[in-house]
Order: sequence, then C-alpha cells, then structure tokens
Amino acid sequence: MAGFRIGRGRDNRTPQQGHQQPQQQPYGTQAPPPPYGQQPWPPAGGSGVPHGARHPGGHQGYSGTHGEPEYFGDPYHQPHQGDPYANNPGHTQAFSINEDPYGDGNTYRAGQAPAQPAGPRLHWKQLLSGIVLRPGPTFWQMRDYPVWGPALIVTFLYGLLALFGFDQARDDAIHATISTAVPYVLLTGLGFVIGGLVLGAVTHTLARQLGGDGAWQPTVGLSMLIMSITDAPRLIFALFLGGENSLVQVLGWITWLASAALFTSMVSKSHDLPWPKALGASAIQLIALLSIIKLGTI
Repeated sequence: MAGFRIGRGRDNRTPQQGHQQPQQQPYGTQAPPPPYGQQPWPPAGGSGVPHGARHPGGHQGYSGTHGEPEYFGDPYHQPHQGDPYANNPGHTQAFSINEDPYGDGNTYRAGQAPAQPAGPRLHWKQLLSGIVLRPGPTFWQMRDYPVWGPALIVTFLYGLLALFGFDQARDDAIHATISTAVPYVLLTGLGFVIGGLVLGAVTHTLARQLGGDGAWQPTVGLSMLIMSITDAPRLIFALFLGGENSLVQVLGWITWLASAALFTSMVSKSHDLPWPKALGASAIQLIALLSIIKLGTI
C-alpha cells in the first residue's frame, strides 16, 4: 500500500520526465520584454488569450507576426519619418509658403495702381465740369483713362485766346493784317499745346521719381486741362481789361493757387502719393505757369 501511494500519488511522470525542463527558444527568437507597467506577453505560439482580448467578431486580439495583443501595439515600432536628418544641426527641412487663399495677387496696395479702373470713362462734359465741381472723385475715376481729345482741344483753344490776354501781343495781333495775324494766333495755340505736353511730362516724371506709379497719358492730359481751365477766369477779364489791370492781377494769383490745389489732388489720385509729394511733383509746372502766364507779364 505504501508503494502504491508512492508510485501512484500526486505525479504520474517517470523520473526522467519529472526532471525535464521546459525547452528554451533559440537565441534571437525570444519576444522582447513588454513595456513597463503592462501585462507580460504570452509566449510565442501560445494559445492563451487574456480575458477581453477577443474582438466582437470572434478574431483573436493578437498580431499574427509576434503574437502580441493588437490593442497594445508594437512598443518598438517607430513611426515613419520622411527625412531622418531633418531639423538636425547642419540639415534644413524644406517647406513651402502657402498662397493667400483670399487673394489672387491683384489686390490693391498703397503705392500701386489698382488692378481695375476706378469707374467708367467720363464723357467730356462730365470731365470738364468734374474738374471744377468735384475734382477728387473725377481725378480718381479718370486716373486710368487717357484724355487726349479734350486735353488737346481745350488747350489749343485756350492758347488762341491767351494771346489776347497779354497787352503787347494783343496790340500786335490787332494791328496786323489778317494774313499775318491768323498764322500768329494759330502758332500761339500750338505753342501752348506743346508747352502743356512738356510740362505735363515733367510732372509725371517727378511723380514717378517720388514713388508714384500712375500712367503717363492720364497725368499729362489732366495736367493740360487743369492748366487751361484754372486760367480761364483771369483770361476772360484780361481780354477786356488788359493783363495789367489790378483785378486781373488778383484773379491771376487766386487762379494760380487754385491750379496748385488741383495739380496736387490730380497727382495724388493718379499716382497714389501723399499730398506733400504730389505738390513737389507739380512744383516745376506751377513755377513755369507762374512765370509765363501769371498776370499777363509777357
């Protein structure tokens, strides 16, 4: 009975089987230790499934590669990086600058001409009346339109009449024969047109040198109109009273100051310049008008 208890007791293995140790996996195939604080991984090829590791569909929660639970993931798996040397000393990662999603590159900025005209082209009647009654909006609206037709015609007519605003020139024209007076008057009108073109070009060039970006055709055309229109009141009285009359003298100063204000406004709107620079760009033309036409001194 004692032998039976010794041989049939708690363990049925033979002495050789009792001393066998679990077979160790070859070197290099052992699963890495789990991260600190997590459950130990089951042995490779094992069938044990932790409680709650199965998905609702019946698939086991182990990866088929290493046998680790899928919800743990591979602790040694590193995310893919594009450039391993990016942002390290001596290396720079390339980047791009996104375009402005709210603009197409045509947005108006200070110092630049607008992408589109400020308004429709004005009729010549609206243009001439606008220079006197609403100069600011008129110059802004016509800053991108050439005004050669009104500018050349008005300046030529102004030159024809301006001859009679000077006392000595008027006497010479009146006492001359028709064949002599007509070419003389026509040449005077043409001379005013050429002078207006030259002075307007000078004003445009100075405006560009001071940072303006307006077109030259509107600048020159509008400057010719300003020169002719602002001197009209003085010229009307000079035709009857003479250039040396005191009233004509006073009107000459007043209209010259008015032309300075209009030139400043026009250059400021056409070239997007502050008024001090706009006035500086118009200085040469204003000085020329002052010395040539003012008060009927030639």
